[in-house]
Amino acid sequence: MKLAAIDIGSNAARLLISEASPNSQGRMDFTKVNLVRVPLRLGLDVFSEGAISEKRATHLLNTIKAYKLLLEVYEVKHLKACATSAMRDASNAAEILQTVKQETGIDIKVISGQEEASFLYDSHIAENLDKNRSYMYIDVGGGSTEVTIFSNNSLRHKESFNIGTIRLLQQQVNDDQWQYMKDTIKSSIKGLGTITAIGSGGNINKVFSLSKRKEGKPLTLDVLKDYYKEFNGFTVEERIHLYNLREDRADVIVPALQIYINIMRWADAEEIYVPKIGLADGLIQSLYAEVSR
Repeated sequence: MKLAAIDIGSNAARLLISEASPNSQGRMDFTKVNLVRVPLRLGLDVFSEGAISEKRATHLLNTIKAYKLLLEVYEVKHLKACATSAMRDASNAAEILQTVKQETGIDIKVISGQEEASFLYDSHIAENLDKNRSYMYIDVGGGSTEVTIFSNNSLRHKESFNIGTIRLLQQQVNDDQWQYMKDTIKSSIKGLGTITAIGSGGNINKVFSLSKRKEGKPLTLDVLKDYYKEFNGFTVEERIHLYNLREDRADVIVPALQIYINIMRWADAEEIYVPKIGLADGLIQSLYAEVSR
């Protein structure tokens, strides 16, 4: 069974197509068939102007039209499409999404920060972890950061914070927001013992790739700090050429590392695992559950 998820974030739009099939233990495996990413950067408009510009709205519509063609080619019958932080804040979101639905037939739902955190938890990352330890899942996006804490194989806390890479680039995050995140994390981990972080998002994936770590091995907090200092010493243009980064990655990778480092410091987490899963994976899991019912 082929399933697809569309994730419209503040920095990029992603289409994930997966094949669901049972393994020898009877559980479902989800094999990635294709993943397409288009850097729409809706947050650049929304977090400064409060609305999505006509130009970016057209880019979004054309992106969804292209995704629809791919869905037809792959003969995908089941789709879940969601939009997150930028679309939540855009004053013209309803109008744009109505146009997309009329032109493509694809209904994109704007989800809350709490729903976003829930879908991330649905990616089933906890299934393969030590049930006697405590973990903090950190997903850093352009407009928000989702933090999910689980211990002894049970969900303890989940929250979405309006602190993201594009908001930081545009200086849209104040000290009170940082303090709230810090206080929330510190209070949520009390009594949970040592916390191990799990990172999600294109920026932490890129850092992991640059680090040349073996798959399954964690990055340390000190390594993240070193990369932060290193990247911060170069201009965006220099980062593009020195590290072979796309322009839309080269500017946001520094604020992304700032978020990961702060959260890990507040949680006293010394290591972060990078399993390369994200919101789209959680949407696929949720979609399969709906189709199965």
